[in-house]
Amino acid sequence: MLLPATALIVGILMLIVSADKFVVGAAATARRVGLPPLLIGMVIIGFGSSMPEMVISTFSALNGNPGLALGNAFGSNITNIALILGVTALVSPIAVKSSVLQRELPLLASITALAAVLMYRDSTLSRSDGWILIGAFAMVMGWSIYAGLRTPADELADEVALELTAAPSLRVSLSYLVLGLIALVISSRILVWGGVECAKALGISDLIIGLTVVAVGTSLPELASSIAAVRKGEYDLAIGNVIGSNIFNTSIVIGIAGTIAPTALEPAILARDFPVLTVLTLILFIMSYWFRGPGTGRINRFEGVLLLIGYVGYNMVLAISALASAG
Repeated sequence: MLLPATALIVGILMLIVSADKFVVGAAATARRVGLPPLLIGMVIIGFGSSMPEMVISTFSALNGNPGLALGNAFGSNITNIALILGVTALVSPIAVKSSVLQRELPLLASITALAAVLMYRDSTLSRSDGWILIGAFAMVMGWSIYAGLRTPADELADEVALELTAAPSLRVSLSYLVLGLIALVISSRILVWGGVECAKALGISDLIIGLTVVAVGTSLPELASSIAAVRKGEYDLAIGNVIGSNIFNTSIVIGIAGTIAPTALEPAILARDFPVLTVLTLILFIMSYWFRGPGTGRINRFEGVLLLIGYVGYNMVLAISALASAG
């Protein structure tokens, strides 16, 4: 048990560092070759921050542990909204001004609804389901590129441009990108092995490990970057990380798991985890856009506290489930 637990901790620490270097390298490289700041914010930063989830999902599915892959995807999405935005809103209320981000929110809701239809219709994640979700992401990516090239000015673009004013040289950026990706792969292999072995030793499902320890570990880079962003007044960049990450997780991460290792879904996913994710996505939509109108979305400190209470309550339910299965 000691060696798997050590591997899990070391894997998470390596993952945090490598994910940060990968995103910094990717964003700086894109800026050096002339990509528009809005496109960098929507595609490179928004989707690139979920590279850890994608790599972990791939290795978990290849190793025959789809529960860990799905737990990581669902758990990361729940953590992104409830924990990351909750903590970030306590540091500073998050104002959502970017019109592009507010157009991405319905896309996130639509992809979440699509995943629900695919999974609830037969309680399985099939290979065709996986390809449908990957295809949905391709369409979102196409829209993101179109919006990034066609939108002349946006608050998100301004914040990304400000963040990249001191971007490293192209050679350093490429080094961060390549070495970060290599470290991501290595740390993900270590983390997956440690997580699976810990689950076996504790007598709980790898789904629970994915929903808790692995999900928090892969979401820590987003937490750090979101807090840093709001402390500098870059609110749209903070929430853009979460929206982009959740779109990527729901489409690509789950899609990859389905294409590699089609599986019957555990009842807990359909009865507990996906409903929680759906409710949180709806809450994010309401806080950031609906009823408040474009350009007036805001997650205040009180709403941040409510999100954190929801996150603690959800994890208490997971703890009870883990104790019941282990006992």
